[in-house]
Formats: sequence, C-alpha cells, structure tokens
Amino acid sequence: MTGAEIVIRCLHEQGVDTVFGYPGATNLALYDALCRDHGIRHILTAHEQGACHAADGYARVSGKPGVCMATSGPGATNLVTGIATAMMDSVPLVAITCNVAVDSIGKDSFQEVDIFGITLPITKHNFLVKDVHDLPGALTRAFRIAGSGRRGPVLVDIAKDVTHAELNEEEYAEALKKGFGHYEKKKSAQQESGDAAKLWQILAEAERPVILTGGGAVASEAEEQITALAEYIDAPVCETLMGKSAYPGSGCRYLGMVGQHGTKAANTALRESDCILALGVRFSERITGGASEWCTQAKICQIDLDAAEVNKNVRVDAWVLGDVKECLKDFASYVPKKSHKEWMERMCELREQDRAEGLRQFEPGSGNGLCGTYLAMLIDRITAGNAILSTDVGQHQMWMARNYLVTKPHRFLTSGGLGTMGYGLPAAIGASLACPGEKVINVTGDGCFRMNMNELTTVARYRLPIIDVVFDNHALGLVHQWQHMFCDDRFYETELPGGPDYVRIAEAMGIPGYRVRTKAEAEKVFKSVFAQGGPAVIVCELSTEDSLWTSGAIVGME
Repeated sequence: MTGAEIVIRCLHEQGVDTVFGYPGATNLALYDALCRDHGIRHILTAHEQGACHAADGYARVSGKPGVCMATSGPGATNLVTGIATAMMDSVPLVAITCNVAVDSIGKDSFQEVDIFGITLPITKHNFLVKDVHDLPGALTRAFRIAGSGRRGPVLVDIAKDVTHAELNEEEYAEALKKGFGHYEKKKSAQQESGDAAKLWQILAEAERPVILTGGGAVASEAEEQITALAEYIDAPVCETLMGKSAYPGSGCRYLGMVGQHGTKAANTALRESDCILALGVRFSERITGGASEWCTQAKICQIDLDAAEVNKNVRVDAWVLGDVKECLKDFASYVPKKSHKEWMERMCELREQDRAEGLRQFEPGSGNGLCGTYLAMLIDRITAGNAILSTDVGQHQMWMARNYLVTKPHRFLTSGGLGTMGYGLPAAIGASLACPGEKVINVTGDGCFRMNMNELTTVARYRLPIIDVVFDNHALGLVHQWQHMFCDDRFYETELPGGPDYVRIAEAMGIPGYRVRTKAEAEKVFKSVFAQGGPAVIVCELSTEDSLWTSGAIVGME
C-alpha cells in the first residue's frame, strides 16, 4: 500500500469518520486515496483556516480528535491560526499537511515552508515524516498525544514522495508498533500528586466556599460530580468563559461567569469567599485582572490535569494534580456535608438581581430598539439553552457568555484563549456535522463575520442547518468601546459604515437572509427561523454606542 493509503487506513483505525480540508499539489495522493475510500466523509471548506476551526468545533462537541488536511506552503500556513486556537483552548486536533519531496526540502522549492518549525510553539507535538516506515507510527502517536492528558493539537507533515512510497502488510504491522497503539480516552489517576488531605480540610473548614469551573472541568465531563459536590457542601458555582457548561446554567447554584466581563454575582462571590475551589482553571488575566494579590481573603484550592498550571498565575494553598472528574468521585469520603444558608441566600439574591437587569429589556416601555443583552436573552429564552451555540470574539461573545444559560456540556463553543475572530462559523460547521439533528446557532459580530463569511459557501454546499445571527453595530464593537474608554473618543479604523449587505450576501449563496431592527421583528423572526431550522442568516441592527458592561468587581480592577 502507498503512503497515502496508509494515511487513510490509519484514520480508519483511529475511528475517524470526518475530515475537513482543501486539496493541493503535494497532498494530491491523499485526496486520490480518500476518493477511492467511502468510509470517511470529507468536507471541503472555503479556506484552510475554516477547515481547522471546523475540526476544532467537531472535536469540542464530539470529544474525539478533529482532523484537518492541507497542502504545503500557504495551505499549511493557513492552518496556523486554527492550530493556535486549539492549543490555547486544549482542543484535541490532528492536522495533516504534505510538504515538498524529501530531496527538495530546504531548497526554497515551490510552495515549500517549514510548517514543522512554524508550529512547534503552538502544538503539543509535531512530526516531519521523511520515510514511509515512520508514517504509521507517527499518525497513531499523533492521535494518542492529541487525545490524552491535557489535550491539544498535533501536526503531521508528510513529504510528498512519502505519500507515493509503499509498504507491504508485514512492514506496515512492524511500523505500526512504533505508534504505541490506538487513541483511547483513558481515565487519569484520582490523584497523581499534591496534597488532597489539605485541600479537603480547607474545604471542610470554609464558611463561604465557591466552586469555580474552567475548561478542564468541561473536558473531564465532570458535570455530575460538580453538581453533587455543590449540593453536598452547599456552595455556589461560578465559571470562566471556557468553563461554561461544566455546571448547568439552569442550576439553582449557578452565578454566572467571573472576570472582566463577568456577572456581579460571580465576581462578588469570589471577592467575599473564604475558599475558592478551582477546577481545571488557568487563572488568566481576564479573571484576575493581572493582580498578584488576587482574592487574598480566600484560600485557593486547585485541581488540574496539567502540572504547569499549578501556581503559574496565582499562588494556591492546596492542589491536586489529576483529572477533575476522577478527583471528585469520592468527595463524600473526605469532607463532611455542610450548610451555608445565609451565604447561599445572599449569592442567589445577587444572581436574581443580575438577571432582573437584563429582563427589564423585555418589559413594556423599555423601548423597541435592539441591544446586545436583549438579543442574547431572547436566544436563550427561545432555545431554553438547549442549542449548540458558537460565537466569535468581541461584545457579542460576552453578551452571550453572560446571558446564554447552557444546559448541557460541550454546547458552548468559543475561542477563549486566543480570541480568534472568524472562529464561530466554521466551528459551527464542525459541530453540526458532529451532531446531526441538533440545533446549531452561531452568534457573530459584523467585524468577525467579515473574517470568515466565505464559509457560508460550505454551509450552502452541504445544506447544514446552521443559523447565523449577526450583531451588526457597524463597528468593531469592543475595540470601538475601548477607544471611547481609553482614547478620548478617537475612533480610528473601528467604524464599518455603509455595508456590505449581509442579507444579500447570504441570499447570493442560496441561504435565506433576514434583517431585524426592532424587538418585535427580532422575536418574530427568531421564533420562526429557530422553529424551521437553518440554514439562515439573521442580521440584527444595533447601535454602535451599545456598550458591553465591564465588571469593576474583580480584585485588582477596582
């Protein structure tokens, strides 16, 4: 079998059913092998960056490593932003690129680029395969590395002539041994290191405990354990942006998102607590405000899979290294059942105050103009938080994060670490293909939509039932807001007046387009389109001055 056929065979053996990509000269043999194989579905995106983001979205909702393919040179470099996005958010991804022939590497050949070197800082691991005997092992190792431990992207770059070289069955079997077996999601040990006894003692002694969920809690699928622990120790639950869905937004202990754009209830809980149990949290500056003395009134306990995150940004009082779900399984054996009635009542009262502020947008006399909070709450109200929601980056992202109450795990997709504009639509494509029959909604801003709206061609080509909701405020909203706050209203290159007409663009691609300017129009169109399903594009006209409220409740931000 040829190297190209080996790639397809390895994908089969790793359980891959969908690949996102774009063909070119150096990966032509891969596409020829894929053409003759009917067991793997290939999705042709409009751009390689879209392929990588789509593989990312597929991975986030399915739990399996997403796969994307690209040719050499610009095809490979177009994957870089998507790979970095997956790395920052710990998403399992395998990117397969093909380079020039072995003898041409390093000679500035046509469409040659050192994608191996370029991606070293933004992958868990990568491979440059120059010998067909190394190919099976490299691919199986790639899946094992991407899907184990703290998950992340792996790149396999294959020289063009390797895709034409051949192995017999005996040679293939021998080469495969180098791959250390197939990908399998393995359970981590309950405690690999740390001081669990001290952690549980601190939690047992706390009078105002708070549970803070991060991306690691979502990845470990620990919703059941977190819900049970919160009930058992009578504690509220807050979340980071990446921690959304680790505890249901409909839960009675849910306070919302913490940090710079978080809720008053969540940030107050952190500020007044005496114990913060952080589950899979990396304590980014969006949470701490960059303050070295963050939440010094509280003892901070951390459970994380990655030793590099312990004491990296925040000094903790106790920590355990391990998978969040496994570490929480036997919590009742280590900490007594607790009651903190006054603490919980105060936190729940603050949560209801937060919610009431948004709900005023639905009251008679609140005006008929659209604003971000109203649209976010309207989407939440109509879907009951049950849709798969992807977002781009900016004001709309934070409005949705604060007001969309996710009820199921792996149903909120966003670029949290890298903050990648243009992520939302291709990620929605991946999610839709991973979960056929599920309602998928992408919420974007007009600035972000311009980045990757070419992927509407992919939506149309495969008739994917994705609903795009565009918050069109004719500006790069969040940066425009910062220019108001920090640059004395010097609005330079952040205003986007005069089009384009996104409705007509959608219609030109064969997708129904709608424009709404009032609350009455929005409610009518949203209910109708959400009931019918996509594809559809709904453009919502907002005022440029509709600002995102920034929390002043973060320690270090006051």
